[in-house]
Amino acid sequence: MTDMTRRGLIAATTAMGAGALMTPAAAAPADQGAATMRDGKGADILGPRNPEREAEEPFTLAPPSTDHGTMPNLKWSFADSHMRLEDGGWARQTTVRELPISKAMAGVNMRLKANVVREMHWHKEAEWAYMLKGVARVTSVDAQGRTFAEDIAEGDLWYFPSGIPHSIQGLENAQADGCEFLLVFDDGAFSEDSTFLISDWLTHTPRDVLAKNFGLPEQTFAALPKTELYIFPGPKPGPLEGDRLGGAGPVPDSFAYRMLKQEPIRLKGGTVRITDSTVFKASKTIAAALVELEPGGLRELHWHPAGDEWQYYIEGQGRMTVFGSESKARTFDYRGGDVGYVPFAMGHYIENTGTTPLRFLEMFRSPTYSDVSLAQWMALTPHALVAAHLRVDTSVIDGLTTTKRLVVPG
Repeated sequence: MTDMTRRGLIAATTAMGAGALMTPAAAAPADQGAATMRDGKGADILGPRNPEREAEEPFTLAPPSTDHGTMPNLKWSFADSHMRLEDGGWARQTTVRELPISKAMAGVNMRLKANVVREMHWHKEAEWAYMLKGVARVTSVDAQGRTFAEDIAEGDLWYFPSGIPHSIQGLENAQADGCEFLLVFDDGAFSEDSTFLISDWLTHTPRDVLAKNFGLPEQTFAALPKTELYIFPGPKPGPLEGDRLGGAGPVPDSFAYRMLKQEPIRLKGGTVRITDSTVFKASKTIAAALVELEPGGLRELHWHPAGDEWQYYIEGQGRMTVFGSESKARTFDYRGGDVGYVPFAMGHYIENTGTTPLRFLEMFRSPTYSDVSLAQWMALTPHALVAAHLRVDTSVIDGLTTTKRLVVPG
């Protein structure tokens, strides 16, 4: 643990009168096994080892003394998810099957090269998305025949309510060959393989019924694909205005939102952008925050009173300890491409343990974002009462700020 990392953790506990957290054993060559020992406890590993994997999880291999009890796994890496390879793209998912604790939400990471299409489809679940790199054209029609078409760039969002059909196509752009994005669904049991695809439906509908439905000869449908398309190379799209076809007019609340254009909450130690239905009005079931922590910065000790938290780490290196009541706590390390999960109301922090900015998304199955700050709760509770709980002088509590800080500097 670096000095900056140690200072960040100690800063979060000093105001509460807690002692310094125990630090992991000094790094040692992989064949010595010293990392499995702390404060004289533990022993080296004599059997087979995976040193590279162990190096990614130093606080799992040698937990801090503050970790205790049995907590479920709260981490999954997309690098461990099955990669579905298609012509011009791929998809991989993290659902309740990969991360069993993740019952409220699921995620899909998808890549489309330029002009490649995620075919026309819909879901039982609502879909929230964050563009990681590149540009895509996204189209939809709602139940009233109102249309939507927008080009989505890095840092932009889209959201489609349950049952609303849509399509996604990678575009030629200067940033990437097409695009890569994160999809989040408001049900942990979601499966990307169970979406309703237009090709799959038409292939399994009698040709005479198709002819009657569309008023066309049966032979029109002779070349229908025999299996679902899912991801496939498509025609190069024209100007965006040409794809805004009108119908009954545009959707009243846009299905897209420019998250990076939203002015962030700027704090010492980092920034936070909170995007929920109060600003992104279409997003009725998923609220999100984009957090950036400077090296050593801390997403303060807090919890969420409205539901589970599904996290996606975009870049950097971070650490989180989750408190689950009953004297249970467990610490996890995260890097770009990892998913974190915090069950409903469990206390936690997230710390930047690297030397570069840590950027991650917090998502909630809720129309609005909410959290409770531990420091603010203490500062707004009778100080003598709080001091008695922590066995510190009242002056310690007097010095706490009554303003929620969200982020604490290193």
